[in-house]
Amino acid sequence: MTTMTTKPGLAARLSALAKVVELGRGRLDKKLLDEAAMLLLQAGDRLKLSSEHTVVALAGGTGSGKSSLFNAISGLELSPTGVRRPTTARTHACVWGVEGAGPLLDWLQIQERHRFSRASALDRGDGQLHGLILLDLPDHDSIRALADTEADRLIGLADLVVWVLDPQKYADASTHRRYVTELAGHEAVTVFALNQADRLTAEELAELVIDLNDLLRREGVEHPSVVPTSAATGRGVESLKSVIATAVARRRAAIHKLEADLHRLERRISESMPLGEALSSPSSVDEARRLGLTDALCDAVGVPAVGDAMENVYAERSNQWVGWPYPRWIGKFRTDPLKSLRLDDVSKEIRGITTASVSAQSAEVGNAVQALADGLSMGMHPVWRTAVHKAARSRSGQLPQALTDDLAQVAPQLDRVPTWWRALMLWQYFLVLAFVAGLAWLAVGLFMPEQLPPSLELLGDSATLPWVGLAMAAVLGLGALSGIASRNFVELGASRERERLEREMRRKVAAVSATMVVEPVETELNRHHSFYTALRDLSA
Repeated sequence: MTTMTTKPGLAARLSALAKVVELGRGRLDKKLLDEAAMLLLQAGDRLKLSSEHTVVALAGGTGSGKSSLFNAISGLELSPTGVRRPTTARTHACVWGVEGAGPLLDWLQIQERHRFSRASALDRGDGQLHGLILLDLPDHDSIRALADTEADRLIGLADLVVWVLDPQKYADASTHRRYVTELAGHEAVTVFALNQADRLTAEELAELVIDLNDLLRREGVEHPSVVPTSAATGRGVESLKSVIATAVARRRAAIHKLEADLHRLERRISESMPLGEALSSPSSVDEARRLGLTDALCDAVGVPAVGDAMENVYAERSNQWVGWPYPRWIGKFRTDPLKSLRLDDVSKEIRGITTASVSAQSAEVGNAVQALADGLSMGMHPVWRTAVHKAARSRSGQLPQALTDDLAQVAPQLDRVPTWWRALMLWQYFLVLAFVAGLAWLAVGLFMPEQLPPSLELLGDSATLPWVGLAMAAVLGLGALSGIASRNFVELGASRERERLEREMRRKVAAVSATMVVEPVETELNRHHSFYTALRDLSA
């Protein structure tokens, strides 16, 4: 037994269908997915089985003469016929060339007692049919549910289907509604036998053939193959056998059938989810949208407000260390701005970013996530658009608390005193001492010069006092200038601390959003892109 060699491209299309089934779970209609999975299973099984045999099924309704035609083709009375219908309760099979056909017949679930072989002398003259497995199916409109189901199953498995039609019921709605309308693309593996032609005149037969062809074309069968036959007289039987023999000789009917089934299924999937411009949708979250999400989440958790508070606290706390001491000492007699602004507690507020405050802004967090999903899913099929939104919100309930916990780890150390604050404080107190020393010099020189011992007479020399006053003025000016300079440095330092804090907080927010929002969304975007790539390959 030899397995079947697939036509170039068929294997790739079957692989693409498998990808569509895998990625379409929860997106495509379940019935379509089940049909696709069944086709993959059938294709895999059929391609493993004998490539030397072609399965041809005779299908038809009650009274069409299907079993009689089966007997006429096989040249044996194998399938029961009679007036009462249906007479074929089980499928009968006639095999031309039985070697290697067993596994295929087992797969078709044909019972052993209903298998017949054309062998030895009986095959003389029928060598063109070697490799044929001819099936006589139960009537597809049987009142027996079991027979009806078996007919449907084998119609789907057969490599080529011969529809046997009754001249009186060739336009029967049940046949056309359930089967013919599904045959678009299956012309190469479908034949219509207009049986019982002996009951018609030549003119009536020609008219019916034309009418049947027109009917089939209207229903999507572009190039129907119609063969008039009569099992009773043998008319047209050889023509039908010739059509079957051509399919058997090519050994490609099974491949053509799979291709037609793939085409039909691909068409239905494409109607459900058109390819259109789907592949132009993003397959990942670009950097601009990542930054936009980070900005929105930073606003939602109040990163700019925390930066403002930290900058104010930094500036106010610096008053304890830098600046000309005299104005600071005078300022102690006024209300403490830290207490009036409650900035002395802001360290705890920054560290905590309390759950209550974040919960109050959960709506803003949700809006930020919603905006990202809206932008990425624009133009997508509604099913995929919903999936992207669902992925974006998959961890939204945990997002506010995660942001709170991570931002609490980067709260600034507001009690930290920079080294240059201490150095500047020593310098300013040196100036204070120098001013106090000068003031004492002036006091002694002006009010107690005669009481000074000879060794300190210089302190009372009136000629030095102007210079002392000038030095004191210089000390005051230098102290004031250093105070102004220190305030400028403090403001610059506060701005840098704010930038550092906000940068670190943005980094934390970006990391949280990447894990809890961007990654789930990108997973769905990749799935969407891979699905439509597979659908495109299936259509190739």
